[in-house]
Amino acid sequence: MDFSAVLPDAIAPGVAFLLVGASVFTSAITAAFGVGGGIVMLLLMSLFMPVSALIPVHGVVQLGSNAGRAFHLRRAAAPMMMIPFAIGGVLGALAGGSIVTDLPDAVLKTVLAAFIIFLTWVKLPPLPAAGSPLVFGIGGAISTALSMFVGATGPLVTALMGKAFETRHQVVANSAVGMMIHHLLKVVVFGFLGFNLAPWLPLTLAMIASGYVGTVLGARLLDRMDEGQFRFWFRICVTILAAELFRRALF
Repeated sequence: MDFSAVLPDAIAPGVAFLLVGASVFTSAITAAFGVGGGIVMLLLMSLFMPVSALIPVHGVVQLGSNAGRAFHLRRAAAPMMMIPFAIGGVLGALAGGSIVTDLPDAVLKTVLAAFIIFLTWVKLPPLPAAGSPLVFGIGGAISTALSMFVGATGPLVTALMGKAFETRHQVVANSAVGMMIHHLLKVVVFGFLGFNLAPWLPLTLAMIASGYVGTVLGARLLDRMDEGQFRFWFRICVTILAAELFRRALF
């Protein structure tokens, strides 16, 4: 079968199989530790995709991946608490451009990385009632605005959920809902800007499907970890990703 007929001109069949297989691995990482897979996938896709398609296609793939993870862990999700996050996200998507577009990309990455490390390692008072609606609304606005330009705000969202929720399943499930909101808003914005997803649709659907397989595998690892193990590796993963942001800012 000639798979090239259903692929964009820029993607060879071998590359497509690589990306579909990698989606299993990256989704498993995020399902197990709450963070990391999206950035790994973005870096991998950047090796093969044209820049004009990279962010919107990655957004669609991650929208599907996070939706699958949110569905699989739906019993641990707190959808009512995510409503303020979504409202803040809409405001951040609409107003964020006028705030941050004048700042150098390196400054944005440095500030974001520093804030992620602070939120991850500094002991803060627990948020009331599993997370204040005001805190969630502000977090949704800031993280969504930054995601339009930095594209690597998953660690920020996950660090926020790590402070707001008590169990590892709640952290991973609600991080998935938060990132699903991010990527949905991003896809809508690129749609209004005229990006044509149609040539990329078969590849994105295959990556979303294989990503759900990774979610199931990663969730099994999540079930086997205790809270102490999860919190340790969760902080390590978030810190490594923040360090990568620092590296990008410097170079």
